[in-house]
Amino acid sequence: MSVRQKYRLRTPSTGREILTEAEPGKVYRDRDTGEELEVVAKTLPLAPSPSQLPWAVENLRFCNWCDQMVQKDLNDCPTCGRRMAAIDR
Repeated sequence: MSVRQKYRLRTPSTGREILTEAEPGKVYRDRDTGEELEVVAKTLPLAPSPSQLPWAVENLRFCNWCDQMVQKDLNDCPTCGRRMAAIDR
């Protein structure tokens, strides 16, 4: 279970972005330019969450019981609590 919140951080001069579990008040720097990264957004799901995957189309599937969207790395649906069918690859 992920306890810390993931954030999307951006380098202002290049526009390069990273996803990381950031701590409030800590300064993060771009590894290439040394420039301070700015916080762009929090990623969903918000912490704490049983999933490590951010909410994005390629990381989601539908629960076969309640038709709610669920991250692909979960076995049990957080909405209805039932075990979902295996993922077809």
